[in-house]
Amino acid sequence: MTTLPDLRHHGDAEVRGAAAGLTDLAVNVRTGTPPAWLKARIAASLDGLAAYPDGTAARAAVAARHGLPPSRVLLTAGAAEAFVLLARAVRATRPVVVHPQFTEPEAALRDAGHEVHRVLLSEEDGFRLAPEAVPEDADLVVIGNPTNPTSALHPAETVAALARPGRTLVVDEAFMDAVPGEAESLASRTDLPGLVVLRSLTKTWGLAGLRIGYVLAGPELIEALERVQPLWPVSSPALTAAEACCEPAALAEAEAAAARTAADRAHLIARLGEFPQVTVVQPAEGPFVLIRLPDAAGVRERLRQLGFAARRGDTFPGLGADWLRLAVRDRDTTDRFVTALAKAF
Repeated sequence: MTTLPDLRHHGDAEVRGAAAGLTDLAVNVRTGTPPAWLKARIAASLDGLAAYPDGTAARAAVAARHGLPPSRVLLTAGAAEAFVLLARAVRATRPVVVHPQFTEPEAALRDAGHEVHRVLLSEEDGFRLAPEAVPEDADLVVIGNPTNPTSALHPAETVAALARPGRTLVVDEAFMDAVPGEAESLASRTDLPGLVVLRSLTKTWGLAGLRIGYVLAGPELIEALERVQPLWPVSSPALTAAEACCEPAALAEAEAAAARTAADRAHLIARLGEFPQVTVVQPAEGPFVLIRLPDAAGVRERLRQLGFAARRGDTFPGLGADWLRLAVRDRDTTDRFVTALAKAF
């Protein structure tokens, strides 16, 4: 019997407890966040905690941000909740998850009793999507863009080619706001049958502990997801954050952060190129890079002893023991990491 990877292992496990003091390259949350202005907005919302949450304004803000009506928006307790709702609400007979990618969609589907089929993308072509690899009879397809952990950004039209009547196409765009110009996003598309786009506000804005994300989909599916969602699932502070992060000044700040991330990623890739034993998956477009190296588990453990936490790759279907994922950090942190990596080798 084939042993499943640990689908519930995530990067935060690398920096818990005694490891909390490590320099964190395992979690893809932007450092130095949330910004002071956002913390102030969230703090001001605490005066209203006696009232039940009302998501009307936040929902309208998210809708306006993507040029959509509010009926196409559902606010969730992080994008991860959306996977659970979809697994419960969508009646799929042949769900397919395109791997390697974030493992929570498959875990949620399995927990809901679905038999999950996998499409494994290949290192040989940079883990790029070939639409014909997805079975024609798949009635639920899940894919990340840009994909965690490969950092591959699939062309919008390549992903759109997976849409068809009778199929729910779920595109996890949790890291799309870290891509300059949000190139290749499908978030504002309403012409594709069965399209569902998931977004997270926790990565760029440092709100992983607050839990806020949203679903963009047709009104009928949004209603179906609401029916399986608990009452008041998103807290008032999280709703305040959602509204604030959709304002023009916040969008401009996110775009500037995406440009800095792109420059810092180029520096990280260049420094990794100093090690002939390290292979970097390229082109990389997310706020992280995936690398293959010999004895990755041993190197990862030695890096921990040297003060750095990296994300193991063997819990992602389609990868193995030779893979690590590294979050993009500022240049000084990268230079310190490269010094530690040389010692770890």
